[in-house]
Amino acid sequence: MTRTSQRILITAALPYANGYVHLGHLAGAYLPADMYARYQRLNGREVLFLCGSDEHGVAITVSAEHEKVTPKQIIDRYHPDNESAFRKFGMSFDQYSRTSIPLHHETAREFFSEFHAAQILKEREERQFYCEFDKLFLADRYVEGICPVCKYDKARGDQCENCGSWLNQLELIDAKCKLCGRTPVVRSTRHWYFPLGEYQERLQAYIQERDARDGWRETVLRYCESWFRQGLQDRAVTRDLTWGVPVPVKGFEHKVIYVWFDAVLGYISAAKEWAVNRSVPEAWRAYWQDESTKYVAFIGKDNVVFHCIVFPAMLMAWNDHHTSRFVLPENVPANEFLNLEGQKFSKSRGWGIDLRDFLRFFPADALRFALAANLPETKDADFSMKEFQARVNNELADIVGNFINRTLAFVARNFGGVAPASGVPDERDKAMLEVLRNAPANIGDLYERYKFREVVAETVNVARIANKYFNDSEPWKTIKQNPSKCATTIAVSLQTVSALSVLLRPIVPVLAQGIDRLLDQTAVEEKGTWKTAGDRPVPAGHKLPTPGILITKVEDEAIAAMSREMTASEGPAGVPSENLISIDDFRKVVLKVARVVSAERIAKSEKLLRLIVEIAGEERQIVAGIAKHYAPETLVDKRVVVVANLQPAKLMGLESRGMLLAANADDGTLRIVVVEGEIPTGSVVR
Repeated sequence: MTRTSQRILITAALPYANGYVHLGHLAGAYLPADMYARYQRLNGREVLFLCGSDEHGVAITVSAEHEKVTPKQIIDRYHPDNESAFRKFGMSFDQYSRTSIPLHHETAREFFSEFHAAQILKEREERQFYCEFDKLFLADRYVEGICPVCKYDKARGDQCENCGSWLNQLELIDAKCKLCGRTPVVRSTRHWYFPLGEYQERLQAYIQERDARDGWRETVLRYCESWFRQGLQDRAVTRDLTWGVPVPVKGFEHKVIYVWFDAVLGYISAAKEWAVNRSVPEAWRAYWQDESTKYVAFIGKDNVVFHCIVFPAMLMAWNDHHTSRFVLPENVPANEFLNLEGQKFSKSRGWGIDLRDFLRFFPADALRFALAANLPETKDADFSMKEFQARVNNELADIVGNFINRTLAFVARNFGGVAPASGVPDERDKAMLEVLRNAPANIGDLYERYKFREVVAETVNVARIANKYFNDSEPWKTIKQNPSKCATTIAVSLQTVSALSVLLRPIVPVLAQGIDRLLDQTAVEEKGTWKTAGDRPVPAGHKLPTPGILITKVEDEAIAAMSREMTASEGPAGVPSENLISIDDFRKVVLKVARVVSAERIAKSEKLLRLIVEIAGEERQIVAGIAKHYAPETLVDKRVVVVANLQPAKLMGLESRGMLLAANADDGTLRIVVVEGEIPTGSVVR
């Protein structure tokens, strides 16, 4: 039985402030969270909806190093842009915070200090990768190697993105420093650990209890169970970095709190910031420290371990030693991934659509509707512009918009724009009114069970039934044959339009406001109108404005225009348009497989390596700018791809006869293209 509460705390996963929010992010955590928040407000409940930027951790420093700027410059660029994009998309956050603010640092340091004072944390010497070339200990994302679980060859030092396993970096096979490509050594360092394993039994009981009363998603339960089967291990809560929240323990001031520990506390500091901004500094406690509050955390599946296991364990640890006890998530409705045209969103491959770009071409409500109708709730889903067009045109425009337009246009033509008085309803009218009376409870039940795709389907179904009702009632005939009957049909239809303005509001808020304007009715109050949505008839004699177009269909030319402009600015997969070539131009480039015979550094150059490669028995010298990314000895005997017909050039006084193919990774490192298997050198790459 789903638990309800008058006070609801809602959080959406904090996006990293090192890139722009894209459509995959929206479908994962943000759109379902916003729909749920809007629905609960309409239900008259007290809602606090929180989000913000995650501004610490290695993802930020890697981006900064790649761009040769400071971490603060990175977060100060992306935070406002993402906040603006979210606002334009219609996200109704009560507070969009950031983890770099002093209030968050105070909160994270307070938790750490309390755990340290209570002797929950354990100091331990640990073995960690150290790069002798870059002179630093390598935190999670500075290390990459083969996952010991699934053998994915680009697993990070903290987690494998492919299988989701949480890793110790020393478990990686063939680990490499992502800054220089060299093999790191193992050195000892000291860190503080959180004893996650001590909370396993309590965490299992907690999840079972919450699932029993609020119905957790099966995918989330299976993910948690896999962690419990492996056995929870103690996790380090400090890191050898300079960017982050400084550790508040003497002798450890040069280290920072691990981002997994500090980021989830951003929800609490966001609530504190919200309270301070309202000049009621203690107001946050009603949402975080009142056991009657229902807390729902919306995330993507890659964040399950942090929100279902780590964060609850941290809150349990606090609650064990304080009377001011924090509420734990009642549910964590994690979504799977949204792919684009069958492929995973990838910044490095230029494959994806940023929200800010999309909204330059199409209205937010069109995107909200299309995404909501296809949310990846139980399995990965796919987004395509054709499906976006079909959803908007065939459902939002042809079903919802069509019914609203035909009703209001009929009133304008036949009743002088004035709502008619209803006569005595017949069975068909009563059936339509029954649909309206039942819709809030039926659709509301789906919201309470986090079934947002079904929410969209059932909401559209009300309009679909209404269209059939309008057709079967034939008001264009009864206006002459039985005016009273016609008036009843139109009165019921107007009541349906009024109901749709409420039922649609969590999904497409701007459209819902547009319906209110066409009905010339007071904007729907945020609180308390959901339950009565089906009982909101338009008063007889009410003057309606001239009908207007609410929903613009997505035309082929609009999609083509978006494609042209995005291609002009970025090109396919991020290639500048001025560099686009024809197929004939491409055929001029000869790509061949080569084997690296030897490699060495070039004196007085930090960037260049001198390679001797063998191509079908012929040896060539190639000078490559990869010295910061690869140790020479790691390249010997690798089969690489080279441009074999490039004009010779001189670099540092050495002739270079060819060029290696390489790609920039997300973290700014350069990765050469390596050919797997014993493919003969000289083989043409097509």
